Amino acid sequence: MRVVVFASGRGSNLAALIEAQRCNELPIRIVGVFSDHFDCGAISLAQAAGIAVCTLDARDFPDRAEFDRATFAQVAAWKPDLIVLAGYMRILDARAIAPWLGRIINIHPSLLPKYPGLHTHKRALRAGDSTHGASMHFVTAELDGGPVIAQARVDVQTGDTPETLAARLLPHEHRLLVACVRALASRELRWSDCGIQFGGSRLPRPLMLAADGSLVSAENAKTP
Repeated sequence: MRVVVFASGRGSNLAALIEAQRCNELPIRIVGVFSDHFDCGAISLAQAAGIAVCTLDARDFPDRAEFDRATFAQVAAWKPDLIVLAGYMRILDARAIAPWLGRIINIHPSLLPKYPGLHTHKRALRAGDSTHGASMHFVTAELDGGPVIAQARVDVQTGDTPETLAARLLPHEHRLLVACVRALASRELRWSDCGIQFGGSRLPRPLMLAADGSLVSAENAKTP
């Protein structure tokens, strides 16, 4: 499976995918990395791994729609089977993503539908949540509102800050991302007009990341 990764920051999720690809844990080839920041860590990681990169500056375009149109024109040249948003901090224009529905996924640091958008760890702590986590979902026009594929959970501990909670969740985010990309690349998981299909059946609710790194039904999950 040909994969393109979008990232805006340090690139820790990208690093997890690169490492899984290097270790032959994923039947994928990362063919390109796109960023809206030419000097971000993700671009440096991609270049060090010999992966093609492309950057565009939104300030060079009159509006978001034009920027996204140019973005996807560049990305299409890589002929991806799957686009992974891994810490990409821009909202995508609905018209630009329409041709790619079912082929774009995003990793989000909350248990969706809770806390779409930013500052998820702070919001979970302010709400007094006992459990927090991350979600992998298909991207649609609604912000962090596409069908959720799978989730990873962590317990909120006494004395947690947004920083400590984020740091404890991050390794689970990485494992969730790798597990979902593996399921998509192996065709075990796919988008359909009838909903998410997993193992040949419609998925009634999000899968869970199990302790061994596999994706299982919520009923059978022994989570990390």
